Amino acid sequence: MKIPFEHRQSAHCENGVVSNLLRFHGMEFDEPMVFGIGAGLFFSYFPFLKMGGIPVTSFRTMPSYIFKRFANSLGIKVKSQTFSNEQKGMEALDALLEQGIPVGMLTSVFYLTYLPDAYRFHFNAHNIIVYGKENGKYLVSDPTLEGVTEILPEDLQRARFAKGIPEPKGKLYYPVVFPKSYDLNKAMIKAIKHVAFFMAKTPMPILGANGIKYLANRMRNWPKKLGPRKSVLWLGNVVRMQEEIGTGGAGFRFIYAAFLDKASVILKDEELFNMSKELTAIGDLWRAFAYEASRVCKNRKSDTVTFDQLADMLYEIGKKEQVLFDQLFLWAKARL
Repeated sequence: MKIPFEHRQSAHCENGVVSNLLRFHGMEFDEPMVFGIGAGLFFSYFPFLKMGGIPVTSFRTMPSYIFKRFANSLGIKVKSQTFSNEQKGMEALDALLEQGIPVGMLTSVFYLTYLPDAYRFHFNAHNIIVYGKENGKYLVSDPTLEGVTEILPEDLQRARFAKGIPEPKGKLYYPVVFPKSYDLNKAMIKAIKHVAFFMAKTPMPILGANGIKYLANRMRNWPKKLGPRKSVLWLGNVVRMQEEIGTGGAGFRFIYAAFLDKASVILKDEELFNMSKELTAIGDLWRAFAYEASRVCKNRKSDTVTFDQLADMLYEIGKKEQVLFDQLFLWAKARL
């Protein structure tokens, strides 16, 4: 069984899965629109929540929230299932494929054997689509890849039911009901207000623009508090979360800036276009930070920056994001 399915590559897995699933059902939304209306941009730093002994840094909202918010905004109903029994989870997938339904799912990158070994690590929130089964293998549309691929049932089962945080539990999801009409303008403005509020207005110091500045202040003290080896390890994890997990700090800013650009055209709003250009410039600063931080991690001593200088770069990014998202919040509030 092979469902006629159009695969398109994207920068981020959840955006790509949502866009490709919707296109199958006749709704054309590209990655920036999915990410923007799904209110995917966020920042958080949790010093008390650790994975592998290192505090968690995140540059996006929680896994699956992009599709959930996008669907709610436009009136799309999504069916989602998790399973305590692995065999039942695989049987449910087969039953959906027999009905001609391509299925999105959460997986662990580590068990996706079609990926090169260098890209396989224990990350349990990677989204893919399975759109058929031929010659004993499942047909896979992984939006981070240029083309489609395939995987053995036992490997897909391991990927869907991997242990760890978060635990996928065989999660499947697919849209089932579509609206006859929707207010795209209102959906975009409400989504912008949502992101702007959580980036600029949330009182918690570890979230949004405040969280970026909070991380900068903590980073400044890492060499004294942690020692040289551990401080570099923690710094490397920030860069890894920024540049390798999804699209991270700079990449998400570029995608969201593209959304603001598109929204400015649809809404005929020059102010929004100017803010999209400012966010692109902030994305460049995130990329510069990652470059300099990676040099520290690789210990290139000739002209390596200090942790103080890296903290200064990060703090400046936090200040600029605070200003920009304050402006975006006021912009959206005035139009709702």
